[in-house]
Amino acid sequence: MNIQTDTICAIATSQGGALGVIRLSGPQAIAITSTLFRPHQKEVELAKQKAYTITFGRIMDGEETIDEVLVSLFRAPRSYTGEESVEISCHGSAYILQRVLQLLIASGARLAQPGEFTQRAFLNGKMDLSQAEAVADLIASTNAATHRMALSQLRGGFSQELNRLRDQLLHFTSLIELELDFSDHEELEFADRSELQQLATKIEETLSRLAHSFHVGNALKSGIPVAIIGETNAGKSTLLNALVGEERAIVSDIHGTTRDVIEDTVNLRGITFRFIDTAGIRQTTDTIENIGIERTFQKINQAEIVLWMIDSAQVLQSGQMSKDTPALTSNSLEELKSRLLPLCEAKQLLILFNKSDLLTAAQRSSLSALFTEVNAPQLFISAKQKEELETLKAELLKAAALPEVSAGDVIVTNVRHYEALTRALDAIHRVEQGLQMQLSGDFIAQDIRECIFHLSDIAGQVTTDDVLQNIFSHFCIGK
Repeated sequence: MNIQTDTICAIATSQGGALGVIRLSGPQAIAITSTLFRPHQKEVELAKQKAYTITFGRIMDGEETIDEVLVSLFRAPRSYTGEESVEISCHGSAYILQRVLQLLIASGARLAQPGEFTQRAFLNGKMDLSQAEAVADLIASTNAATHRMALSQLRGGFSQELNRLRDQLLHFTSLIELELDFSDHEELEFADRSELQQLATKIEETLSRLAHSFHVGNALKSGIPVAIIGETNAGKSTLLNALVGEERAIVSDIHGTTRDVIEDTVNLRGITFRFIDTAGIRQTTDTIENIGIERTFQKINQAEIVLWMIDSAQVLQSGQMSKDTPALTSNSLEELKSRLLPLCEAKQLLILFNKSDLLTAAQRSSLSALFTEVNAPQLFISAKQKEELETLKAELLKAAALPEVSAGDVIVTNVRHYEALTRALDAIHRVEQGLQMQLSGDFIAQDIRECIFHLSDIAGQVTTDDVLQNIFSHFCIGK
């Protein structure tokens, strides 16, 4: 079926609410709705209503009333999709919504594919591809920062910045190609090489800034992974439960209770942290538990922040007591340090001494001395008593080190955009090198064209049908 001539329909709201909305878009959207809709005022004809008007009436199946509804009209090209569009506001009953949808399909509409409304908006020039992707990000936003980033991209901030770069490069590549047309006159130079060098440097700085922003954008969008690690019964699951505010992990005095990875998210001042409770590290012959321990080490590699939980009471009990020293480290702790610290070198590490409510000041000092060689913040907490959790949250925000995001900031959050930016950056680097080496215009023009291609790919100006299908297939139906 031709996506531009079909009339599509879908439920646009989630189930369970008091109201439900069904959307239609396409050349027959108003005509199909008219066959089912009976206005409250008999003299009113839906097809003759002005755009942006709402009409009250009933959806009928023959002489049977299905529901009393409000019908909103949006006429092409001033609609979300750029097509004739209708929104039917019904009561939120799943039965009503499905019944109306079935009547619309029986009258000539077809069920929309995931993201097809937004795809039509893109194909009809209502938005570029990066803005269309921002629609999905806006729907999926879970905190203030991701909401601001998606809204900025939807408004075209990212697109405008890329278009400026693209237009400047198009200007210069056209001048270079004009030189090539007069290649028999070697003395002719339409494109000022020093000016092009300055432009390439400026574009390289902009592309680098945008590409580097992906780290921040991805962290804000996907959440910052935080691995909670340590020996068995150190209090890792208790800490996870305390942070998320519910019993997500089983807590038991039995060693090896956590055998798999458990994840949950917590929002701290607009930043999402993905906490990962891992299996306790110990020597065991249990095959399943060993698989969980192996996954613990995998999660350390994937995490940006590592919380090393230490059972203070266990370390003290395993130490050799003396008159002068309240406690000494056990061999098992030293072995654990030799295994874990190399894995945490590139991470933000926080050392958490748990069960601090049972410790004296001298014991705290002794425990702290065990990690004098480790350059990492040390916190004394009680996961069970929920003591010093606010201090821990403050340390997590400090370790995340993410900048404040304002509405106008352009931050890359999409992997596809990041990959295109890095390829464009490689191309502009070759342009700079070519200018320094005084290469001929045809080589420089080729690299400029490649840079333009990758910038255009972000906005969807050169994107293939396969890429479009992949992007919009991840949208929800009805958007």
